[in-house]
Formats: sequence, structure tokens, C-alpha cells
Amino acid sequence: MAAAKSAKGKAELPPPIIVKKITIVAAGHHGGAWKVAYADFVTAMMAFFLLLWLLGATTEKQRKGIADYFTPTLVKLKQESAGSNGMLGGSSITDVDSYPNRAGQTGTKSMTVPRDTTGGPKEGADRAKRMNTMQQRLQSKLAGNPRLMRLAKQVRMIDTAEGIRIDLVDDADFSMFQLGTTVLTPEAAELLGAIADMLGGELGALSIRGHTDSLPWNGGPNGAGYGANNWSLSAGRAEATRQALLTHGISETRFRKIEGVADREPLVRDKPDDPRNRRISILLMR
Repeated sequence: MAAAKSAKGKAELPPPIIVKKITIVAAGHHGGAWKVAYADFVTAMMAFFLLLWLLGATTEKQRKGIADYFTPTLVKLKQESAGSNGMLGGSSITDVDSYPNRAGQTGTKSMTVPRDTTGGPKEGADRAKRMNTMQQRLQSKLAGNPRLMRLAKQVRMIDTAEGIRIDLVDDADFSMFQLGTTVLTPEAAELLGAIADMLGGELGALSIRGHTDSLPWNGGPNGAGYGANNWSLSAGRAEATRQALLTHGISETRFRKIEGVADREPLVRDKPDDPRNRRISILLMR
């Protein structure tokens, strides 16, 4: 009897062991999202105090340099302007302007500079410095001649994507050429002489463009030049300007392009017959 009971006990499986795991959740715990928000707040406060420190520890010139460093590199094209008003008025390529462009470009839209383009804030500063030097040199030449000083307001300079453009603009009291001809007036010839002296000290190729107003050309005095039009007149005036610059010492090899665009690029768009639309543009290429 005892042997049978012992054999049965050996055949039985041991009782299973049950482990009970209890997880205790602390009261008020809502995850780690607050840590991210707190880190963002601390970062913002650090940037804010850094800004306050920069404002208090730098000069106006240094602050302007920092602002220029973070300025986006955008090229703003020009339309309906030949520079700012006043004697030898000019502007930078980064200024808002509206000079008429070619190839369907609109003057109020901006164009991103390609990745392989060189230059930057330093190059822009060098261009502005160069244009200011040219303005001062020309102004000093005009100041020595009271008759030319009166015409200084007809000369405007502007820094463009292609180079520094010098515009010689007509008005109701002054004309670069005799009426309906390609003959320079005596004052315009003297003015071009001063401009040639200034350009003689600058490097770069030259391009000249002639503009007219929208008034139909009658062929000049006594109807001479029958069959011609504002296209040939604007091109002829550009060539006459080139000839004048040649006679004042500008090398013939520096000229890259001579063209006439008639009245297709008016300076005053709402008044195509305005005398200010008659002008000569001399571009000093980069």
C-alpha cells in the first residue's frame, strides 16, 4: 500500500509558479512632451537675450554689417527709371526701381542668383564704391565749367546687373541732338567730353543705346532723310555718341555694342511723347 502511494507521487507534476508584476504610476505624470516645450522656451529666451546683448554691445555700423550679412541675395531688376533724382543721382542693384528691361523681363520681379554665381555683399559694396568714385570724378570735371554744371542734372548713373549705366536725358530745356538729326549740340559735345575723361580712367567694355520719344520723325529739317524713322534715328544718335567718345580718347576696341531702340523703352511710360524719353544710355560693362 505504501509502495503504491509512493509511485503515484512521483508521477504528479509540480504545482505552477505564478509571478504577479505590479506597475506603480506616479500621480500627475503626463509623459515627456512638457520637456520639449520647455526646451523650446529656454532656446527662445537665450536668442532673445543674445539679441539684447548685440544691440547694446555693438555700434550702428556693426549692426548694419550684421543685417547685411543676413540679407537674402536677390537681384531686383529695373523698370521706368534712370536713377534717382538730383545731380548724378544713382541707386544700387538692391534698390527697388523700375527701369524697362529686355527679353520680357519685368522690373518688379526678383531673380534668384544661380548657385555658381560669385560675389556677395563685398562685391556689392565694391560696385557702389566704384560708382561713387565715378560720380565724384565727373562732378569735379563739371564743376570747373559753369556751362556744363548747369547740365549736370541731365546726367544720371545707376548700378545695374550688367554694369554701371550713364543716362544722358533730354528735357524741355535741353536736347542732346539738334531737332530731327544725329548732330550733337555744342553743350552735349562738351558733356560727352567730360564723360569720356571719366571713362578713360575706368576698365570695362562700353555699350551705347539710343532712345527716342514716340513722335514720328519727319526726316529732320527740310524733310531730309526721307524714308527713315525713329529706329534709324536712335541708332544714328548712338553711333554719333560713339564717334564723340572716340574723338575724346576712348579706344575703339572698348565698344561692344551700338543699338537704337526707338521709342520701345520709354522712360515715362504714360507719356510716350515726353522729351525725357529721348536719351542716350552708355553702359560700362562689368
